[in-house]
Amino acid sequence: MESLLRIRRAVARNNTAMAKIVVGVDGSDPSRHALRWAVEEARLRGAEVVALHAYQVVVVPTDVTPVVTLELPSLVTDLRAAAEKIVEDAVREARRDGDVKITGQIVEDTAAEALIEAARDAELLVVGSRGLGELKALLLGSVSHRVVQQATCPVVVHR
Repeated sequence: MESLLRIRRAVARNNTAMAKIVVGVDGSDPSRHALRWAVEEARLRGAEVVALHAYQVVVVPTDVTPVVTLELPSLVTDLRAAAEKIVEDAVREARRDGDVKITGQIVEDTAAEALIEAARDAELLVVGSRGLGELKALLLGSVSHRVVQQATCPVVVHR
């Protein structure tokens, strides 16, 4: 299925810097396709690509004694390492496609908030969407929906 293009009115940009396209990556097939699309679009625009992955540590207190106790510093380190691997793999794969400048970025935040913030000075924000079937495909996921509503630049939801 071709890209579903959802655009919000773009704000004025500083034309002195190289154009930037921000793309969300999470290691899934939809995010890999979105990244490839973003790289091709960057090539056409003479832009650079920022491949962004967000992760969040959520600690839920409970009165129930856990069967297995996880040490929080170890868990945070493991989450950060997994995020780094996702971004490194995505950037390495995307760089095979040519001469576009691609950088990776890891943010500890919700995906939507991290993408919206990173795209404040971007020309375009690209996110993948998991094809959920014909009827559900008409709906956007929570991250896609939020960035379409709140991003200050055009947004492409790539299916």
